Amino acid sequence: MSDPSTEARVRPDVPDVVIITGMSGAGRTEAMHTFEDLGYYVIDNLPPSMLLQLARIVGIDSGVGRHLAVVCDLRSQGLFDEFGDEVQKLRDHELTCSVLFLDSDDETLAQRYTLSRRRPPIAQEGEATIDAIRREREQLKAVRAAADRVIDTSAISPKELRRRLRGSYSELTEQEQMEVRVFSFGYKYGMPAEADLMIDVRFLPNPYWDPEMRELTGLDERVSSFVLNHPQTQAFLDAWFTLLDAVMPGYVAEGKAQLSIAVGCTGGQHRSVALAQATAEHLRAQGFRVTLAHRDLFRAAKR
Repeated sequence: MSDPSTEARVRPDVPDVVIITGMSGAGRTEAMHTFEDLGYYVIDNLPPSMLLQLARIVGIDSGVGRHLAVVCDLRSQGLFDEFGDEVQKLRDHELTCSVLFLDSDDETLAQRYTLSRRRPPIAQEGEATIDAIRREREQLKAVRAAADRVIDTSAISPKELRRRLRGSYSELTEQEQMEVRVFSFGYKYGMPAEADLMIDVRFLPNPYWDPEMRELTGLDERVSSFVLNHPQTQAFLDAWFTLLDAVMPGYVAEGKAQLSIAVGCTGGQHRSVALAQATAEHLRAQGFRVTLAHRDLFRAAKR
């Protein structure tokens, strides 16, 4: 059975298909990466005539809940003339579709090409960059006029472009868009290289020294209660959760796609396991999408 709270979060206005087009150099590559992070099936430089066929292959029209983002631009040359008709075909087949046009002024585009030491993809031999830009703009005039949304990237950063796209085309809240991985580990088996945040809880009372709890793990109620209900742990959790509540909104605002939080104790089987569980529960209560893992817990079964 599906989770009603999850269903309530799904936005009905997110289109089945997003067609990314616009001026070369205006941010199409950045947009592609953003849609990939949002879980879209992304295709670059697709001839418009293949839009409906691709949507069927991917299963967009089968109710699977997946979305498609496709870059269509003048690299397709003559095939681009079919753009309007192919968009209408999608809508005729009851697929919701949004045309996103990324734009930027001529001077900004010319400067970007200079900095990247590239030429516009449609530039002809001997043609000046600014002339190629103006020719592309003229050819895209009708597409821009018919677009559902136009974003001018002349004066915005890639970070701001990502923020706008996530806000318009994601089914998830801003917090849910960041995948948070919380995991426990044991220092005796090495420090994790992939952690963005790492907390050392070896200073807390250790259940290992109680013979009756030595063979148990932080997943057992007795160990978890011993660790979490200790006054020293309670004081630590107050400070730890206050720190998380302060920094997590910053990561969200930054547009970070993934965040790894590591909780370590000596062996990775008692204190770190219980506190990783508590950390994950706290973050889920704040609306974050959290996965939980215990890197070294399997070693307990080998003892």
